[in-house]
Amino acid sequence: MPELHTAAETPAARTDRRPAPDAPPPDGEDKNKDLGFFERYLSLWVALCIAAGVALGALVPAVPERLGALTVAQVNLPVAVLVWAMIFPMMLQIDFRSVLGVRRHPKGLTVTLVVNWLVKPFTMFALAWLFLEVIFAPFIDGAVAREYVAGAILLGAAPCTAMVFVWSYLTKGDPAYTLVQVAINDLIMLVAFAPIVALLLGVADVAVPWETLFFSVVLYIVVPLAAGAAVRTALIRARGAGWFDNVFLARFGSATVVALLLTIVLLFSFQAEQILASPFHIALIAVPLTIQTVFVFALAYGWAYAWRVPHRVAAPAGLIGASNFFEMAVAVAIVLFGVTSGAVLVTVVGVLIEVPLMLALVRFANQTRPAFAARVEAA
Repeated sequence: MPELHTAAETPAARTDRRPAPDAPPPDGEDKNKDLGFFERYLSLWVALCIAAGVALGALVPAVPERLGALTVAQVNLPVAVLVWAMIFPMMLQIDFRSVLGVRRHPKGLTVTLVVNWLVKPFTMFALAWLFLEVIFAPFIDGAVAREYVAGAILLGAAPCTAMVFVWSYLTKGDPAYTLVQVAINDLIMLVAFAPIVALLLGVADVAVPWETLFFSVVLYIVVPLAAGAAVRTALIRARGAGWFDNVFLARFGSATVVALLLTIVLLFSFQAEQILASPFHIALIAVPLTIQTVFVFALAYGWAYAWRVPHRVAAPAGLIGASNFFEMAVAVAIVLFGVTSGAVLVTVVGVLIEVPLMLALVRFANQTRPAFAARVEAA
């Protein structure tokens, strides 16, 4: 997805060129602040891939059966390759030197970290449990509902890594702050993701396979982060930051999105039987996920407004918590519960609803920018 490195302005050297908080963009800048055609209609492509996957699983079931059998140490190899194709380009874009700028935006980072790690995982669990195991209990079998809650827990424990660069870009967010919040969240994820997931799965009465959980964290967080940092450092030293950003990263093009769509086709082919047996479940799953997205954004964005945080920091602070690292959630759900589990279905439904919801929140953030500017000036 080419917009990612442009939006984030990855090199740390660029961050000293940012305008003052809430300053209007230069003439002509607004017309370029938009998603490309492919990314703008991501929800449409996701829906088409869901249909293609279900059709594949229903009409040619031998294909998903054979692909699902390609497993080593509880890791499905086709899915693992595609997940790495999604995650690795994101990790290449993270400059962990940006963490050194943590003192520039203490209020914004406080909002981000408190909401992402002390609120979001627990409200996701609470909403998923309330709707899927209580309110919708007449429509969902108890064992299936627990799998759905487990998938929601995985989504809630993984704050957004890549798409937040796009959301920040579309709201004229501070690129330096966006980099800092993503880098710090990724570092926290290394140590906090597994314990939070294990705690909430235990509360949800889901067996916690600790060994498998930690293996997932190493495979899909530790190794990609380390590999991305190593490749980034080596190439920048050898060829320079300009070549790395404008030539090397550009070669990936839309690799992340293409890998995501192929993953969706594959996952829904695995899930075809369950979906055709109960298509209404997708709509039911979407209810708590939608409420969670709006609630987390409102909490973080409203807190930033009350604290007089500049809009260029407040917008990405609210959007990173509302969005999820669904690539990570999908991968861990597969390792923990299997490719045909209800947990995996929930993480993929999360992809379907996220893009239109986040674009709506981006529009709201842009419409409320003047209110932030007035409040900051009055401070």
